[in-house]
Amino acid sequence: MINRTIEPILRDLADSYPVVTITGPRQSGKTTLCRKVFPDMPYVNLESPDQRQFALEDPKGFLSPYSKGVILDEIQRTPELLSYIQVLVDERKHPGQFILTGSQQFEVMSTISQSLAGRTALLKLLPLSIIELQGKYGRMPIDRLLLNGFYPRIYDQGLNPTQALGDYIVTYVERDIRQLAAIKDLSLFERFLKLCAGRVGQVLNLQSLGNDAGVSHTTVRSWLSLLEAGYVIFLLPPWFRNISKRLIRSPKLYFYDVGLACYLLGLQKENHVSRDPLRGNLFENLVVIEALKFRFNKGLQSNLSFYRDTGGHEVDLIIEVGPDIFPLEIKAGETVSADSFRGLKSFARVIPEWPYGGGLIYGGMEKQTRSNVKVFPVMSIHELLDSIAS
Repeated sequence: MINRTIEPILRDLADSYPVVTITGPRQSGKTTLCRKVFPDMPYVNLESPDQRQFALEDPKGFLSPYSKGVILDEIQRTPELLSYIQVLVDERKHPGQFILTGSQQFEVMSTISQSLAGRTALLKLLPLSIIELQGKYGRMPIDRLLLNGFYPRIYDQGLNPTQALGDYIVTYVERDIRQLAAIKDLSLFERFLKLCAGRVGQVLNLQSLGNDAGVSHTTVRSWLSLLEAGYVIFLLPPWFRNISKRLIRSPKLYFYDVGLACYLLGLQKENHVSRDPLRGNLFENLVVIEALKFRFNKGLQSNLSFYRDTGGHEVDLIIEVGPDIFPLEIKAGETVSADSFRGLKSFARVIPEWPYGGGLIYGGMEKQTRSNVKVFPVMSIHELLDSIAS
């Protein structure tokens, strides 16, 4: 079992709040995390038809045995329970009564905001981070990380990533999508997913994506919302500040797990990844989501965006540090050249003051410092993020 960075945060929150709610993709390790952190707490999986029927037909009777606390898995399957949980936590008035998990972030959050506002702490658990993987399996080649992705089962059970990720798409993504929306042509939706993978790391163009998929931009927007809700895609917002340049206002598209993007692109071996024209985009996807995991594993919200103006000047990642910013460039190459800093130099002419300096994450092995820029290999990204967070 891999130790998760978020474990102490979960323990602390359960000592302070009557309810802790954990959302994240299916198979990201939510259940394993909860049962490890709270080994003596009863566990109920609401995906089970019998348990779900009991909870829906007799919510008071269902909850009555759990006066000392319970883990309720996939709470979005029985949102009606939340009103009864609210009553119980208000009566009992002690922390750590309920640990809830959910795989549909918008559905869970909208229900919780109505029933448990002020009563629950909120956490997001994504698949494994690089530092969590290294803790058990050591350093891996970058192309293997891109191909395998970061779902725990692939590593714990030694699964073939192509088979496992294909099953994941069919078993979880398509099923969850069907629960949220009536998609008549599933093959068309699968084509849409692959087209999204082909745009990984690119600024989102709804019209172009709709034209290629053969659906309206309204449908594209709806399907993207479903994929966001199911923690399949992540839309990185553009960074804005009161500056004179015209800035791009559309988000960039990434996958919460880069392995899913590789699968949808048809990549089955490490050498497929190394030769693919989108390898740089996939590497960028890995880095962006690692930065996101770093925040979520500390119990914090995303502070990430990107910069691009209409002249094509870009910084891959802008990390907000209070009122300040930390611009970060991402380069998949194993060597660092003067051209690697072009985006940062252009950005410095717009925003010249960087109290924490700037950063460059690349595919090589050595740490460097160039003027005001910290250069770190991707395998040490958490050291760089720690240096600006502390």
